[in-house]
Amino acid sequence: MTATKARIAIYGAGAMGTVLGSLLTLGGLKNVELITRNKAHVNGLNEQGARISCTAEDKELTIKVCAKTPDEMEGKYDVVFLMTKQKSNGEILEFLTPYLHEDSVVCTTQNGLPEASVAAVVGAQRTYGGVASFGATFIGGGKVSLTSKFDGMRMQVSGYQNDNAKTELLVKILAYAGRAVENESFAQITDNLQGARWSKLAINAAFSGLSVVTGCTFGEIAKKRKSRKIALGILRECMDVANALGVSLEPMQGHDMQKMLGGRGFFKTQLSLFLLPIAMKKHKKLISGMRKDVENGRKCEIDFINGAVCKAGKEAGVETPLCDKVVEVVHGIENGLYETTYKNVEFFKI
Repeated sequence: MTATKARIAIYGAGAMGTVLGSLLTLGGLKNVELITRNKAHVNGLNEQGARISCTAEDKELTIKVCAKTPDEMEGKYDVVFLMTKQKSNGEILEFLTPYLHEDSVVCTTQNGLPEASVAAVVGAQRTYGGVASFGATFIGGGKVSLTSKFDGMRMQVSGYQNDNAKTELLVKILAYAGRAVENESFAQITDNLQGARWSKLAINAAFSGLSVVTGCTFGEIAKKRKSRKIALGILRECMDVANALGVSLEPMQGHDMQKMLGGRGFFKTQLSLFLLPIAMKKHKKLISGMRKDVENGRKCEIDFINGAVCKAGKEAGVETPLCDKVVEVVHGIENGLYETTYKNVEFFKI
């Protein structure tokens, strides 16, 4: 099987899925299908192409793609990039199983720690993880906004409790997206999938969760004094839990987060607070997808982001008061008890 001959599905072509599927196509792959239940988005993609506003690059891309709704799927797929919400994994993977063959790959690019739930349905041998380090915002009707700079985009991939037989194929496929944005570092193999997962989870817990709480972009969170302190505290909670579990965090965007932001004491903390906006510079315009869900009246994935840290912290015997508070406040916003506002930082003791 080669990248050009593999039949590829992007299942869950929302913001991130539309970006990935479109860039794969732009890079030269003609065997990619973008699949979503959003019929209006499918129609927009097919009729006018994927229209990607690259806000960090001040560019507009229009890419001819092949989009389908799930009921239009046919035959078997060699590679499925799973880009739906993690809370629906069981139901979605049961639906996808008839479209997989024995050697198919399901590469989950979801946030949090999703591999176990995927493997529970399709088996560990077919389960691979892809840690995406870029951000996008869904607009609809074939339109999305890419909020990360091209040179900061990454996808780290590896097998989950298997022989990694298809990891090289995944990297070769993803390299086509890198080619589209002239980023040779886009696709990478990691031999530390859990470390990569926890590094991404730490960023999501700190910034995606706080984006729902405050209504701020990642850059605004890193710039404002109180939210910057909270974000750093959440990052350190994640590091403490990962360390207690024996997980070594992988670098993010070339930065060793543990070394850069994990030092304790007054002077090291002040340095970390100074460095945090610099570390987030390439993603400063990013708005949490969870925030968009809440704004649209949908329940978000906070239980699979900050909630996953809280759960793992309990198992490891590590307290996570800031993540606990993020979960509490976000559920309060979902249930109409609070509004999304920067004033919510006053809920946090830091």
